[in-house]
Amino acid sequence: MTLSEEARERLADVVELQPTKNSELQDRWDLESGSEVHQFLENELGDYYFRDDNSLIRATADAAELVDVEPGVVSEDGDEGPPSRVRVPELQAQILEVLPGPDERSQSVVATLHALRDTYDVDPPVEDVRSGIQSLRRKDVVEVEYRTVPTFRLTVDLADLEVAIAD
Repeated sequence: MTLSEEARERLADVVELQPTKNSELQDRWDLESGSEVHQFLENELGDYYFRDDNSLIRATADAAELVDVEPGVVSEDGDEGPPSRVRVPELQAQILEVLPGPDERSQSVVATLHALRDTYDVDPPVEDVRSGIQSLRRKDVVEVEYRTVPTFRLTVDLADLEVAIAD
């Protein structure tokens, strides 16, 4: 299957963002709906992606080789064990820096927003922080603990995780 330039660029996004959801790709590709994302994936990239057990979008091994882009999540033990490297947008990298470690008390989305404001002098919308935390959760570097409100902490020590900023 020969890919157009647009399809190659979008496949690189899938490789870089995996595991991902329609909504993340919709934002990245500036599309109107998740249906448009699904249609593009099926029509243009059907041989190069799949949905995992949690319905998250992942690229095939062939896709990663074809576009020569580092996957969004890499584990030292292949697909087993915690990630050792992630490629994330800048806000998510900042979130990783301010979230508590695996042995610390988890914190809420609002507490994370305040920590971002204090540490980086940024003021992202709370929904962007929530979405970023959920994306990191799908990459298995953040876990949720349900208390009065959902709270979050890292699953691995930040010192053991290589974080790259995605373009």
